[in-house]
Amino acid sequence: MDIDETTTAHLQELRRGTVVLACLVRLRTPDYGYALLESLNGLGILVDANTLYPLLRRLEKQGLLTSEWNTDEARPRKFYRTSPTGDALAVALMTDWRRIDDALTGLTGPAASTGDAS
Repeated sequence: MDIDETTTAHLQELRRGTVVLACLVRLRTPDYGYALLESLNGLGILVDANTLYPLLRRLEKQGLLTSEWNTDEARPRKFYRTSPTGDALAVALMTDWRRIDDALTGLTGPAASTGDAS
């Protein structure tokens, strides 16, 4: 599929919010940045390190994530976890995500193509 600049820009805009939600949900189980990156990409939520690490710092600054350093291994790693505030936001975002998904499914589903709203 050949994607033009306009489509690329809109896809990027759509993904931006989903990455925030995915991080908040995924980091309910603490993990470090690189493992998070691999996990999200493995699930099909495509994000690169140059986007993810600044996002993690921003979410932490907003109080949505907490972090701590693990210095038990040869190379120290920073582990992130969703804070209670971040978890509450994840619940709110997920609720709205489902509402929007239902609405879009209603627009594009079989009933929409026949004009049958029932």
